[in-house]
Amino acid sequence: MDKKIIHLAYGKTQAQVDVPVSNLLGVYYPNEVGDLLNEDHILERALFYPIITPRLRDIVRKGQHIAIITSDISRPCPSDRMLPFIVAELEAAEIPDEDVTIVLALGIHRSMTDEEIAQTLSPQIQQRFRVIEHDPQDVVSLGTTSAGTPVEIFRPVVEADVRICLGNLEFHYFAGFSGGAKAIFPGCASRASLSANHAMMVNPQAAGGRLDGNPLRLDLEEAVAMLGVDFILNVIVDNEHCIVGAVAGDLTAGHRAGCELLASRGAVNIPKQADIVIASAGGFPKDIDFVQGHKALESAKYFVRQDGILILVAECVDGIGNRVFESWLLEQESPEESIERIQREFVLGGHKAAAIGLILRRAQIFIVTDLAENIIRQGGMQPFSDVQRALEAAMSELGGDSQVIVLPQATSIFPKLDAENGNSLS
Repeated sequence: MDKKIIHLAYGKTQAQVDVPVSNLLGVYYPNEVGDLLNEDHILERALFYPIITPRLRDIVRKGQHIAIITSDISRPCPSDRMLPFIVAELEAAEIPDEDVTIVLALGIHRSMTDEEIAQTLSPQIQQRFRVIEHDPQDVVSLGTTSAGTPVEIFRPVVEADVRICLGNLEFHYFAGFSGGAKAIFPGCASRASLSANHAMMVNPQAAGGRLDGNPLRLDLEEAVAMLGVDFILNVIVDNEHCIVGAVAGDLTAGHRAGCELLASRGAVNIPKQADIVIASAGGFPKDIDFVQGHKALESAKYFVRQDGILILVAECVDGIGNRVFESWLLEQESPEESIERIQREFVLGGHKAAAIGLILRRAQIFIVTDLAENIIRQGGMQPFSDVQRALEAAMSELGGDSQVIVLPQATSIFPKLDAENGNSLS
């Protein structure tokens, strides 16, 4: 029997699976887009031709306090490679280092170690500038959105004269896309703000790849508009963490242009949904914990048929990544309980357990991971020691003729189904 050998990122290593060619519906990667320039040229061009705004060097002035907001280690944002280009723009405007603060947008993630901060920013940047982590308790209230969300943002970000947001662009399972205003909200917001905004995730319009009519995305952008952002630099990275696209300039227009670029790269045509989908989160840091790794399921669910099987490949070296998420998984009698619970009262962390429950309504979840087996089973999923055994178990359950789709970079991809065959993403 002819088999195709497929390698999948797993933490900082790789896993392998051999799929019978007769069963393989396809191995799907993001499309190649752009001019295939090197990273320096991509970043230089984005900053030289910002969208709507002047160049950053023409926005900032001496005497202003500048906050650069960027991602923590849980995001695949190449801050260490982006920041030197932002710094060069500030140098061109003769901004002294002491007037610049770099803010690590933690959201509700754990604090970073000194080693992780140096790895994220580079030792040179860390030594040169003031670097602080977002503190969700040290916030300033700016009012409420039209949806009633309290807008409470990290004090140093509010008090800055100029705000520059860095980020990476990916499909996001309820905000539509990452990047843009998310650097500040929820990245630099209070827990109350996060809870109110994220409660909208249960709305069917709060979905991956959706911006228009997405109540959660509209709410967070309304919140950030109360504060204002002067400039963004957002990038798209491939599975090797190389920058393959970048946009800069206006918060909303720049972000939308980046989302269009991402969609052209990540939307792939598939003939139909598969019986079995094997999805790698993409390796470290996309599978640093289950909070991040589960996002691969949010993309992969659109590739699998109703009552199929999803096989997630995610190391999760930091475990679940959120205590509330973990406790909900361990306490629930069934995944349905978390869905019902989140609808009664939204709890950050618990929303992740509910998200898993919603996916389990569509398909079984097999998971190849370092997570403890008791957590996986209590979460309604099935653990496996390697991908091959997971595939064999799935084919044994669904039949030897089961069709398989493999997604080596699941968080960076989204399906477009063949309309002629009457397929839908329901």
